[in-house]
Formats: sequence, structure tokens, C-alpha cells
Amino acid sequence: MSWEQQGYGYGQGYGDGYGYGYGQDHGYSEYAQQPRPQQYGEYGYGVPEATAPMPVVEPEPEPPVTAAPADAEAEEEKPPPRPPGRDRYFDTLRAVALIRVVTYHTFGWAWAGMVFPSMGIMFGLAGTLMAKSLERPAPKVIRSRLRRLLPPFWFWGVFVVLAMLVHDWMPGWQIVFWVVPLGDPPGNAWGEQAWEILWYLRTYLWFVLLSPLLLRVFRLAPVPVLLLSLAPIVVLHSLWEPPDDRLGSALTDLATFLFCWILGFAHRDGVLERLKPFAVVVLSLAAIGFGGWYAFTHQAETGSYDLDDIPLAQAFWSAGYVLLLMWAKSYFGIDFAWLTRFRRTDRIVTVFNSRAVTIYLWHEIALILAVPLIDRFWDVPAFEKWLPLESQWFMFGVGWVLIAVFVLVCGWVEDVAGKRKPQLLPGGRAARMGP
Repeated sequence: MSWEQQGYGYGQGYGDGYGYGYGQDHGYSEYAQQPRPQQYGEYGYGVPEATAPMPVVEPEPEPPVTAAPADAEAEEEKPPPRPPGRDRYFDTLRAVALIRVVTYHTFGWAWAGMVFPSMGIMFGLAGTLMAKSLERPAPKVIRSRLRRLLPPFWFWGVFVVLAMLVHDWMPGWQIVFWVVPLGDPPGNAWGEQAWEILWYLRTYLWFVLLSPLLLRVFRLAPVPVLLLSLAPIVVLHSLWEPPDDRLGSALTDLATFLFCWILGFAHRDGVLERLKPFAVVVLSLAAIGFGGWYAFTHQAETGSYDLDDIPLAQAFWSAGYVLLLMWAKSYFGIDFAWLTRFRRTDRIVTVFNSRAVTIYLWHEIALILAVPLIDRFWDVPAFEKWLPLESQWFMFGVGWVLIAVFVLVCGWVEDVAGKRKPQLLPGGRAARMGP
């Protein structure tokens, strides 16, 4: 349900992936209307906790050995090392999901969520990483997740809140949600496009807090619990309408993506690889078929078949789509290890995963800033003549340039939050020793 319907003055409809807050005016057509924010996202990439190093035993000194030129050249061609425990298949899915989020917020294509349901995928990836982390004590895992999520959010929030205060925003007690986003942080219409994407962080945070209980229940009866995880969204749609407030919105988001989160548990515990391929394919296609059918037959309610506007369709389409991706990973052992042979592509995937929160939080601001920046280009005759200033594709490119700037300027906060050495860009070649 839209924020406007909830009485908070928020946008209309639901957002991508599903980021609530979108209506029919997607895209940046003629630059007259900024696209509604998306969700995106996902945070949810896990960085293993640092472990205490083993005692180092100094070896006996040996005579220096001069590497042959061929050996040195081979060393130069080696791909940069990746953090231990990373899975290139999951990392690639997360990178593509973030790209799809930015693309959707630029063009507003209703079919984008059907081609690649980014938020369902990101919740599924986050679920499997959370199940892996919960092999350690739950309080420690939750503290670690909060530590990695909240500082980048606070850093970004300082700029957004100050900008809204300058533009006549008067906050109430709900400003506490700018400290811990257990509910959607408030804001004014001027900054709506920037803060509307925070539904994803709120939903992710609740899933993290509920995961110790959810994982325990899941392990009592894995397959039945997985199938029943679609029941809440059916109940909310058919039997009980949630309240038009922050609580109702949070319940709807949790119900929509609960299956994807539990599916992450199933992947981690090896449940998916034990399922029969025929059953998985049939159930996945049935869920996708129902989600698509419901979206196309209920366009009159939202004015579009966009899954982000239709929670029930979003839940089933994402469930079937993500189930296929997760099952294929388990059944066929897909790992995308070959990606390391393409050093530049592998580096891009590393940057997207290490800076996922930064890209998600700052991408809408980058798209907002792209519009006045392009407006200035019209004052330069050469730009006006030779550049496609009216094209949304041009704005898409400018937006990515600005996102790259934000990654360079603000991404270090994620390193600090993760107790890592701050870097401009992660995944680079280790410094070479010697002259």
C-alpha cells in the first residue's frame, strides 16, 4: 500500500523489489518527473568475521632468490586475491541485481522486475549468508550485521536529514528511525526520492533480528516450512488487511520476501540439492506462472503489471525465480570460478559486492543530481550539438559516473564498519614489494 494511503505523505504504490513508493510515473521522461526510488538492493552480502591470526614462526633466513623474468611476468598476470569464502555465482547475482535496480529507477520499465527480480534475489542471498553466520552465537552475529549496516546508513542519513531540514522539514519523534530503521524513517516531499528506498534496509534489519528464531523453526521441518512461508502474503492479501501505517508496511514487506529469505536457509543447509529436479522445476514454474497471471489480470488496480505495485504477484514470481537460481547452484555446483580469469570483470564484481550498501543508498541521489548536471550541459554549444542530452540513456551513463564518485568518496565507510582497512576501491592488487 502506498505511503500516501498510509497517511505519511509518501509516494504512491510500492517500490522496486519491491520498493514501495512507486506509481505509474516511472522514469525520467523529459526530466519533468524523477523516477520513484527503488529498493534496492540488497544489502545482504556477508563478509566473514576476522579471526585471530595464528602465531607466526620466523623461518631461518635463506639466500635471496631472484625470480626469472618469466616467473615475474606470470606473477603479474595472476588475478587479485578474493576474500575467503566468497562465491562468485552469488557475487555476480548481487552485482547484476544492483545494476538492475539503477536501471529500473532510471527508465521505470515495468517488465524489469519480471526479467530479474532483484530484491527477491538479494533477500535470498542474504538469507543463505545469515544461515552460515548463525553457526556462531546469534547475539554476536546480529551485532556484526548491525555494525556493518548502520554506520553507512548513518553517514548517508546525515546528508539527507540536513538537506531536508534546510528545506523546511520539521521532524517529530519518528526521527528515532533515522538512528535504527526498524520503521521507515520520516521525511518531507523534497527528499522523498532519496529516503524512500530505506524500506529495504528496514526489511533486511527485521529479517536479521528474526533469523535465529526463523532458522530454528525451519530446521524442525525444512520443506513444509519453506512451502508455508508463502502463506503470510496470501493471508495479508485475502483474509486480513494490515493497517495503513509503518507496521502494516513492514508486515507486507516481510511477508512478500519471507520465502526468499527462508530459501536462503534451505540452500545453506543442503535441502535444495536433495529435492527432485522435476518437483523443483514444476513448483518454480507454477509460482512464476501464478505471479505473472495475477500481475497481468490485476492491472486495473494499479494501472500497471509492475510487480513492485502488486505484493502477491511479487511474492510468487520472486519465489519461483529465486528457487530456480538457488536450486541450480546446489544441483549443478555452479560457482562461476572462471570469472577470475577476466581480471577487470572480476574486479567490478568485487567492487559491487564490497560497496553494495554504498551503491544502494547513494544511487538515487546520483540520479537526482544527474538531471541538473545535464541541464548545465545545454549551456555549452558543443555539448548541445554532439551529446544526446535528451536521452535517458545519457542520463543513465551520467548517473553511473556519479555513483562511481560516491563509491570513491563514501565507500570507505563500509570498510570501517566491517573493521577492514579503508580503501578507495576494494579488490586491488596487493602492493608489490621491492624497487
